[in-house]
Amino acid sequence: MKARDWSRYLEEQSRKHGKLLFKNTELANVARTTIGSLNVELSRLRKYGVIERYGRGVYGLPGITSPEILLPELDSHAYITGGSALFFHNLISQVPVQITSFTDRRHGNARVRMTPMGSFRFVSVRVPIYAPPEDGVIAGPEQALCDFVYLSRRDGTDPNTQVSFRNLDRIPLPRLKDLLNHYPGTVGRQIREEMGLF
Repeated sequence: MKARDWSRYLEEQSRKHGKLLFKNTELANVARTTIGSLNVELSRLRKYGVIERYGRGVYGLPGITSPEILLPELDSHAYITGGSALFFHNLISQVPVQITSFTDRRHGNARVRMTPMGSFRFVSVRVPIYAPPEDGVIAGPEQALCDFVYLSRRDGTDPNTQVSFRNLDRIPLPRLKDLLNHYPGTVGRQIREEMGLF
């Protein structure tokens, strides 16, 4: 396929079906070619700015995706949490350097993956701390706060020195208290004492 045909196809899929990301196997089927031949073609298309590589075997139009759309393609078990989710919920003022996500999978190849959208950090945790949100891929404000404090303590840092919290009064306290039962006691103690939430 020619570059303009690819561009037309990708834009049509985006417009008609809302499909923004494609696996290399899907693209090979569209082009009726092998993965090896497709990789050569994708390299050429990337050079011309027709297509962007968002992850291993994941492609799409340049600049039209978001972290919450890309994350399930990188790891279907992951969800955005910690500082990234706190920023999304307007509970911290600093834009996180990395998009933090929790997963129940072990990432042998890379715990941090660089993409055109920035750096994704995959933190492997177990149930009950691993608790994907029921709707979407971004943790709620109370879960994001607990995960942020948990991860900060796990990394050996103080959450109060990393970010400036704001609007913490928006967090529903009954849900937060219930959620803290799933975390080590030190997480709840830090939220209670140092952050003065309850």
